[in-house]
Amino acid sequence: MISEVFIRRPVTAMVISILITIIGLISITTLPVSQYPSIAPPTVSVTANYTGADAQTVEQTVTTPIESQINGTPGMIYMSSNSTSNGQSQITVTFEVGTDIDIATLDVQNRVGMAEPALPEAVRRLGVTTRKANTDILMMVSLVSPDGTRDNKFLANYANLYLRDALMRVKGVGDVTAFGQPFAMRVWLDANKLANLNLTPSDVSAAINEQNIRIPGGSVGGKPQESSTVFEYPVITDSDLSEVEDFENIVVKTNVDGSIVLLKDIARVELGQFNYGTATRVNGMISSGMMINQTPGGNAVETAEGIYATLEKLKEAFPEDVDYVIGYETVSVVNASIKSVVYTLVEALILVTLVVFFFLQSWRATLIPVIAIPVSIIGTFTFFTLFGFSINNLTMLAFVLAIGIVVDDAIVVVEAVQHYIDDKKLSAKEATRRAMKDITAPVIAIGLILAAVFVPVGFIPGMVGQLYQQFAITIAVSVLLSAFIALSLTPALCSLMLKPTAVTADSGGMNKLFYKFNRWFERVTYRYSKGVKKAIKASPLVLIILLCIFVGTGWMFQTKSTGFIPTEDSGMFIAGVTLPEGASAVRADEVLAELEKEIREEFPEIKYVTTISGINILNRSFKSNGATLFISLKHWNERTRTSGDIVRAIMGKYAQYPKATILAVTPPAIPGLGSTGGFSLLVQDLLTVDIKEFEATVGQFVAAVNQRPEIGMAYTLFNTNTPNYKLEVNREQAKRMGVPVSSIYATISSYLGSSYVNDFTKYGRNFRVVTQADVDYRMGIDDINKLYVNNVQGNPVPLGTLVSYKLVTMPSIINHYNIFRSIEVSGSAAPGYSSGDALRALEEVAAQTLPAGFDYQFSGLSLQEKQSGSKTIQIFALCILFVFLLLASLYESWSVPFSILLSVPLGVFGAILTLMLLPQLDNNIYAQIGLVTIIGLAAKNAILIVEFAKERVDIGMNLLEATLEAVKLRLRPIIMTSLAFILGIIPLMLSTGAGAVSRQTIGWTVFGGMTAATFLAIFIVPVLFVVITRLSYGKKKLAELEASFDEEKKKELSAH
Repeated sequence: MISEVFIRRPVTAMVISILITIIGLISITTLPVSQYPSIAPPTVSVTANYTGADAQTVEQTVTTPIESQINGTPGMIYMSSNSTSNGQSQITVTFEVGTDIDIATLDVQNRVGMAEPALPEAVRRLGVTTRKANTDILMMVSLVSPDGTRDNKFLANYANLYLRDALMRVKGVGDVTAFGQPFAMRVWLDANKLANLNLTPSDVSAAINEQNIRIPGGSVGGKPQESSTVFEYPVITDSDLSEVEDFENIVVKTNVDGSIVLLKDIARVELGQFNYGTATRVNGMISSGMMINQTPGGNAVETAEGIYATLEKLKEAFPEDVDYVIGYETVSVVNASIKSVVYTLVEALILVTLVVFFFLQSWRATLIPVIAIPVSIIGTFTFFTLFGFSINNLTMLAFVLAIGIVVDDAIVVVEAVQHYIDDKKLSAKEATRRAMKDITAPVIAIGLILAAVFVPVGFIPGMVGQLYQQFAITIAVSVLLSAFIALSLTPALCSLMLKPTAVTADSGGMNKLFYKFNRWFERVTYRYSKGVKKAIKASPLVLIILLCIFVGTGWMFQTKSTGFIPTEDSGMFIAGVTLPEGASAVRADEVLAELEKEIREEFPEIKYVTTISGINILNRSFKSNGATLFISLKHWNERTRTSGDIVRAIMGKYAQYPKATILAVTPPAIPGLGSTGGFSLLVQDLLTVDIKEFEATVGQFVAAVNQRPEIGMAYTLFNTNTPNYKLEVNREQAKRMGVPVSSIYATISSYLGSSYVNDFTKYGRNFRVVTQADVDYRMGIDDINKLYVNNVQGNPVPLGTLVSYKLVTMPSIINHYNIFRSIEVSGSAAPGYSSGDALRALEEVAAQTLPAGFDYQFSGLSLQEKQSGSKTIQIFALCILFVFLLLASLYESWSVPFSILLSVPLGVFGAILTLMLLPQLDNNIYAQIGLVTIIGLAAKNAILIVEFAKERVDIGMNLLEATLEAVKLRLRPIIMTSLAFILGIIPLMLSTGAGAVSRQTIGWTVFGGMTAATFLAIFIVPVLFVVITRLSYGKKKLAELEASFDEEKKKELSAH
């Protein structure tokens, strides 16, 4: 026996346990901390820019050529892209969970390289970038000027030059995206002056190109040299320009009379920004924001600490009236939710200790199981490092559940030893030896069976598998560890610490109370055995009731709404703002300022409002009429409303807002899956019909979806109503006047768009030189009449005579999904319905309304949820199969396990009933994790009864008597271990704050299941045992066994 060694050498047992604990504690310090395991599928993004192009041009000339090459990269699940009217093309390739992101990035990069020769020259010059995308925003750091003395340009460049690089070096930071624009040398052309001097924009670019170059000068006096040479000097040329004056003095043209035209004569030169599209503010202060993403699988908490430390250090050198604000971060959620779980752990520990003390009735006996808890739990962390797990909500919840399970093994041992000391009057050492003989087998069996329930769950593929895995394997390891401790440390402590019990009829104080309780419990046990006897007599009725419970459980599973991952109050949310199409940036800024002021006044829960104009993050469109608000709330303890309540209040308040449409959304439940919570469905156009027709089809679909009761709101941000001017060149007229058609397009492009010439160096960095028409020449479309183009003779011809224009409407952003054009429909389920209901409703509506040639796909969380739906049933089937096989080998019988397995659905019945009675909780991943736990625990209670009854039947006791004796003996340990577990969960059921929904779901599920599994099973298991034993042994074998009954063997059979 393993325990024999440790009873003889208790110090060895303690040393092993102390070592396990120390190694576990060391592991804790090295493990990453995050809210969820890193389960978001890896993504790679490809970005290209075609300055001045509209969405359709970008789609056709940039996005499609790149996409057709990337399509089919190994491991790709899907690919989506958007082409926007500011000339940007962004393609996101999503890979299967577990793909090596570095290899995937290289694959995509090689394929982009194959597409590059087909791209326009301007796109190739600006470069196509391929990088690992991390959609998981860690925080937004903004540099602000509290007194308003510093402008946007200063802050943006200070951030770019001094902050960004320092933050990129922080351990765990994956990427830092600055919203502020870098410097650029802006050359604002005066079209009239150019025309008077017969110059064109391309002449200006040529002059800058010719005179702003860096060329090496070589050296004088280098080898081979004459013997008289004493010195050698490098030669530096003054060819590169860096100041505004240098550029102003570039010679653009020399006239016949020898006079020269300088750049400042025909243009205004200033150090400006490369792009004026976006601007950010925090709580109304001018700011320049940076978005920080963490590396996939990084330690969010450690990274955040590193960032704070770096910022504090940099702050010492900040110029005056510059400060930083962290207006949006996702770390406090992690901290708060992990902290709440740790509190829950402590509360559970205290409650479990109380229950154990109440039943074991001596502090010595109580101490032994309580010591086993921290050893098993802290020891489990050692295995985290091996499996690559992190400390997150799921693994911590596993520990809360594990407390109740871990304490069981130790209780069983202590109970048995105490029984021998009191009844057989043995010494502690001898009692421990005898008890361990009886008990080693059931302890190992229970350990293996609980592990058997959790291990198959660890092998589910995909994202859901990752979620379950960390939870299941954590519990499995802690259960196996606790079994080991119950066979090593616990017996060693029992042999040293246990004394005969002091609870007698005439003892006083606490012990008197215990004595009364024991008398009462004996009476209860007696009544209970009478109840079991009645139940066995009425076994047909019991079996009918059991069948009804099975059917009822099945029915409740069908009707209870399913979910995937509950949306938590994460302490922040995002709002997208869309002004009427074509609205200018000035209008957008005014609306933003008003919104921000109102929101901050009306909702005191809000801590920071960060506004970004020029980009709507919900559909990633960069245009002047879009904007985004990042809103972060005060700490959970300082407010009563959740982020969901505030989002609904804002949506309600601005539903009829005349100046803009506002969509407030909570972030996705799992960081990195999509940009918003709720569902996301993409309608694909497989026939490439006209974009207007496609829009109408999707419009009908959305209208039909919104009629469904399951859908709270469904919306699409796509429209084709952005006004554009379409220019038409009169080619015949141009040829008559001797104007090359290409010069007309080039002139329009360089005046109205901006044209990137080359680079200059300042502050140790390279910046771009950009030419564009000055403000007066591009305010309205009729300013085209002020522009001129040169004919072949070099004489200016007014553009207005060659070009006509008309107003058309076009989409400002075109999305693709797997190469086909697509429109995203997002939204959320109605209150009282779950995400599973919403997805079903969407599928039904799509089947009814989408015509042939249109298809739909789910993406993000919805896709993962659809894929996971089918897995749940397989998981439960696997768990039950594993338990069955183990039990069969344990009892050397195919029939006995059924008496245990058929009682398992009682626990599941209790769990699903609890969920039915609590409509705010749905049957989501956490509930399913709870159900897996219940399968194991329900089996454990049944094993305790069946093990004892079978022992007695096998030595020839009457079947009924054997069963009744077994239930009398096992009632106390069953009630004690179950109560310890149930009370340990109460803190979970009542939790509030960050991540509360998941804790409540798991808490209530397990509470309901365990209560049913305990109080129903103690009646039903004996009935099942009797019925199944009669069937499998047969009358003849039972009679033979009874004939050979041996009174001596019965005495030896411990009565523990």
